[in-house]
Amino acid sequence: MGKFIRVVSERARVVASEGLWLEDAALQQLAIASQLPGMRRAVGLPNLRAAHGYPAGAAFFSSGRFYPALCGAGIGCGVSLWQTGLAISQARVDLLSQQLHQAGDLRAAPEADELARLPALDAALPAELAALAQRLAQAGLARSWLRALGAVGAGTHVLELQAAVQVDEPALYEGAGLLARQLQLVVGDGAQALGQHVLEAHLAAHGHAGLAQGTPQAQAYLRQHDAVLAWARLHRKMIALRVALRLRCEVAPVLDVHYNQLSADFIDGEAGWLHRRDAYPTDQGPVLLPGLDGGHSYLIRPLPVADGVSLQSLAHGSRKDAVLDSMEGAGLARVMAKSRPVLSYAAAG
Repeated sequence: MGKFIRVVSERARVVASEGLWLEDAALQQLAIASQLPGMRRAVGLPNLRAAHGYPAGAAFFSSGRFYPALCGAGIGCGVSLWQTGLAISQARVDLLSQQLHQAGDLRAAPEADELARLPALDAALPAELAALAQRLAQAGLARSWLRALGAVGAGTHVLELQAAVQVDEPALYEGAGLLARQLQLVVGDGAQALGQHVLEAHLAAHGHAGLAQGTPQAQAYLRQHDAVLAWARLHRKMIALRVALRLRCEVAPVLDVHYNQLSADFIDGEAGWLHRRDAYPTDQGPVLLPGLDGGHSYLIRPLPVADGVSLQSLAHGSRKDAVLDSMEGAGLARVMAKSRPVLSYAAAG
C-alpha cells in the first residue's frame, strides 16, 4: 500500500500509483483545503483534478463545521445500475435505438400521459413523488423543480445499455441481482441545476467560511442538501423507467450511489463531516465506474481498509485503467465485472 500513498502536507495525502500524473494545481487545492478551520484530513483519489475553488476526486473530513462548497454544485450526482429483462443474444441495436426515439424525446420532461404509465413499472412512484414534493417544501425549495424529473439533459453523463464481457466474482455478481446474459442499463445523472441553485444561495449568504454544526443555518442547509439528494435519486429512477417503457421491458434496481455529497460520519472514532466530490462512499456496496467514449465500465466492490487511508471513499471519474490500478494497488477495491457499451442514448441520437 505504501507506494500508492503520496503525502502532500500534514493533513493531506493522495492515493495514486507512482507513475500516475496529477495536476500541480489539484495538489495545491487539496493542500489549501486541508487547512480550512476544523478540517482534520483531506484525501485525493486517483481521479484528483483541479476544479473551481476546490479539487474534485477527493474526500474531506472536518469536525465542528462543514463546507458546502467542497462538494461543488453537483450535489446528488451519481450512478444507478439496473438489470433489464432483455437478452443479449436477441438484442438488435438498430431496433433498440428506434424504440428509444420513436416514443418521444427523452430530453423533454415526461408528459402527463407518460407519467400516468410509469407506475405500471413501479407502483411506489406516486408516493415517492408526493414525498419529494413535501421534502422540497420543507427545505424551502420550489415545487417547480419537480417538472424537470426524468428529463435527460446536460447533467446526464451516462445513459447506456451494457453487456457483461467478464465476470470476476460470479457469486457476488449474481447475488447483487445481475444476470450476465441480459443487458444492464446505466444511468449517470444528478441534480445539476438544483444543486447549483442551492450552492449559489449558500455562497451568497455565507461565502466560503462554512457552517458551524447545529446552528439554524447549518440545519437549513442540510435540509436543502438532503432534498437535492432525494431529487437526484428519483430523477435517475424516472429516467430508467422511461427507458424501460420505450423498450417494453422490466428493470430491477441493482445500485444507486451518489458521488457528490456531504454526510455526518465517524473517522477513526471521531464524529464529523465527510465531504465527497467525484468520490463514492465505501459503505453502500458495489459501485460502477462508467466507461467514456465507448470504453468499458467496471463494477467494483470496496475492500476494508483503515478509515484514514481513503476517508471511506473510492474514485469516480475518467482514466479508468489508471484509477483502477491505483485503487487495487492500495487495497481499496476489487473488480467484480467488466462491461461493454451496447447502445448509448447520446450516440444513438
